[in-house]
Amino acid sequence: MEALIPVINKLQDVFNTVGADIIQLPQIAVVGTQSSGKSSVLESLVGRDLLPRGTGIVTRRPLILQLVYVDPADARTKDDSGRDCEGWGKFLHTKNKIYTDFDEIRQEIENETERVSGNNKGISDEPIHLRIFSPHIVNLTLVDLPGITKVPVGDQPKDIELQIRALILKYISNPNCIILAVTAANTDMATSEALKVAREVDPDGRRTLAVVTKLDLMDAGTDAMDVLLGRVIPVKLGLIGVVNRSQLDINNKKSVADAVRDEHAFLQKKYPSLANRNGTKYLARTLNRLLMHHIRDCLPELKTRINVLAAQYQSLLSSYGEPVEDQSATLLQLITKFATEYCNTIEGTAKYIETAELCGGARICYIFHETFGRTLESVDPLGGLSTIDILTAIRNATGPRPSLFVPEVSFELLVKKQVKRLEEPSLRCVELVHEEMQRIIQHCSNYSTQELQRFPKLHEAIVEVVTSLLRKRLPITNEMVHNLVAIELAYINTKHPDFADACGVMNNNIEEQRRNRMRELPTSVSRDKAPAAGPQGEQDARGSWRGMLKKGEEVPGSGPGSPLKGAVNLLDVPVPIARKLSSREQRDCEVIERLIKSYFLIVRKNVQDSVPKAVMHFLVNHVKDSLQSELVGQLYKSGLLNNLLTESEDMAQRRNEAAEMLQALQKASQVIAEIRETHLW
Repeated sequence: MEALIPVINKLQDVFNTVGADIIQLPQIAVVGTQSSGKSSVLESLVGRDLLPRGTGIVTRRPLILQLVYVDPADARTKDDSGRDCEGWGKFLHTKNKIYTDFDEIRQEIENETERVSGNNKGISDEPIHLRIFSPHIVNLTLVDLPGITKVPVGDQPKDIELQIRALILKYISNPNCIILAVTAANTDMATSEALKVAREVDPDGRRTLAVVTKLDLMDAGTDAMDVLLGRVIPVKLGLIGVVNRSQLDINNKKSVADAVRDEHAFLQKKYPSLANRNGTKYLARTLNRLLMHHIRDCLPELKTRINVLAAQYQSLLSSYGEPVEDQSATLLQLITKFATEYCNTIEGTAKYIETAELCGGARICYIFHETFGRTLESVDPLGGLSTIDILTAIRNATGPRPSLFVPEVSFELLVKKQVKRLEEPSLRCVELVHEEMQRIIQHCSNYSTQELQRFPKLHEAIVEVVTSLLRKRLPITNEMVHNLVAIELAYINTKHPDFADACGVMNNNIEEQRRNRMRELPTSVSRDKAPAAGPQGEQDARGSWRGMLKKGEEVPGSGPGSPLKGAVNLLDVPVPIARKLSSREQRDCEVIERLIKSYFLIVRKNVQDSVPKAVMHFLVNHVKDSLQSELVGQLYKSGLLNNLLTESEDMAQRRNEAAEMLQALQKASQVIAEIRETHLW
């Protein structure tokens, strides 16, 4: 199982080659406050001085430190001067350069930090990758993070605390990460910032290991026995105490090996019962064991994640397409595919179905039956007409003569005015459908034909051709819809079956009202003096405008031998805006209103049915039927091939990046397959 850590290192190499951080590999993140001893712990694990030193914030970029054990027989290499060196380092950003001088490694870390983060003590989340090869280390992958700070110092950013906290959480939130929480023994464990931030992402402590540093610097008369036994702050993975080199030791060039020996002697003297469970060597073995078990537990999920990503990048690479070889065939294929997808979107059979909103044919259907239908139903048949308007129209239609009956001309004049109001919503319906046909172009470009994104000039040309086709059909469709309303205005068909039935119902209502009034006449009035209607009158009621009058009523001056007492031409008298109408005037106005409403509803029903049919025939279906031939005729020309099939500038780069990532994922999958074959998993 020891070989699992090199496997993870190999996976890290695979993804480092493409500069990607899409896979969260198992690693150990070192968290602690400034001057808590993080750097000393790491150097103790490496066994060499290699990290920058100083006051304030020194670690300003994450340092991903991979420790690789090599066999002592293979551990010697030549430095630049030809001398044998035991142990060496390699940076990812310097490619294959080998560093045998660890002072140079420290200087390179400082230089690389300033190159990205600047020299103003700011931080960056871009990591530095360093790999150390030595026979004196165990296989580990560690991440050194900036120390937690509270107050900006010098020219540090004012929000430096929040920046560092966000950077730490970015790494330790990885469920595959073991948290190494470093706390100095001469501070109160209950106020440990490292343990506090670790508990935010690992409340159960299942992946947190606490390290207590500076055991030799505790106040006289005190010890860390309770802390090391877990009586103060229990941690599931345990607490390990270590002794760091002091600044004086570092200044005096005390080696890490000597410091480890002195640490062992201190533990044997101060904590003899706990000496074998503390110290740098025990910490290294513990971290190695924890990381191996953690890797073993994470590998199944890693394998699944890698396979899913490989499938996604394979699909992405396929969408970018292969380099064009036959331009004519490619152009014709893209044109045909776009036209097919456009028509399928209208028909509702497109490959990519929109789920967030109505699109294509579904929206056109909604426009016809919801938007347009409800708009027509909201149009009041008598909207804009007052009783005085109707009465004035009746009088104007009689000319200089007093009216004996309700003139038919007044009805036609008024009903045409009302029918004309249906034209505006009908034309608006055409406009909405045209807009949706335009939106389908973008829908097909975004979802259905991703290949068009490779060729922006072809995409622009297709959009222009389809837009032009829609633009040409718009006035033709508008003209047809205008004619549909004009047709209704051209002939008012009072013999329409639905209109005749409505007239009959109204006549029955009027007759019923007349009978009711007859019953209310005083008993002194003789019934035989009441007006009576003969057979001819009944016939008029059924089939002529005279039928709109009450049965048996006579217009003044119409009866045989009746005197023309009180006959007045109302046109000689100005009509006031508001006055009480006579019963005759009220009845005439009611008749016209009912007839207008009845006929308007008939016409509205016709328009509501015929306008969608006209839009479908002259706009939607015509565009569907002629789209491909229009595209081929406009674009399939030899002189346009090179220009239309020019790829976008970044397409080739994106194709190469996707191919590299797919190759890296396939290599990672092979690495995991090797683990299964060697029974490491």
